[in-house]
Amino acid sequence: MDEYLSEQEQWDMVKKWLRENIVWLLAGVLIAVAGLYGWRAYQAHVEAELLAAGKVYDQLTAAYDKRDQAEVVKLAAQLQAEHGGNGYADHAQLALARMQMENGQQSNAVETLQKLLAATKDRELALSARLRVARIQLDQNKADDALATLQGAGDAGAYAPRYAEVRGDALLAKSDRSGALKAYQEALAANSPAVDTELLKLKIAELSHS
Repeated sequence: MDEYLSEQEQWDMVKKWLRENIVWLLAGVLIAVAGLYGWRAYQAHVEAELLAAGKVYDQLTAAYDKRDQAEVVKLAAQLQAEHGGNGYADHAQLALARMQMENGQQSNAVETLQKLLAATKDRELALSARLRVARIQLDQNKADDALATLQGAGDAGAYAPRYAEVRGDALLAKSDRSGALKAYQEALAANSPAVDTELLKLKIAELSHS
């Protein structure tokens, strides 16, 4: 009998706890259900945004193929304004910078790439854009600016061999032959398919025997 009463008392305690906490339990269930539907709604929103951005980007690539720079500028700005959080906007800026370079607008290309660097969250794309900026600055005879641009990347990761080669070019432009040689050797030692090893060997040979 005592055992039965003990179980009854425990059951009464459970019922009392349920009565006192039922509101919070139901709220937890509702939050979980709302969270599930909210996540699905968020996914649907993201997919719809990517689809819309993809359509604008397709228009941009068509304009690029037609060499219509005014349309490329307009569509790149639209992607940045309406879909600045995804990769389409970033790649639109790259396409615009490429067209500006092809049209001899180096300063405009640098400005476009620097805006991209300030906005993108894609580390790999940022490294690629920074490298392009440094190369343009070298073409503009701005070796110091190119070196500062490369330095700003910090750890260049897989891009390190290409960064080392461009750093060598910038140092050579400043008549720092020993610094350039060291940078070229660093790039070659990485044994990366991302750089032209034969060209690097020529650069190293020229500096080693002069």
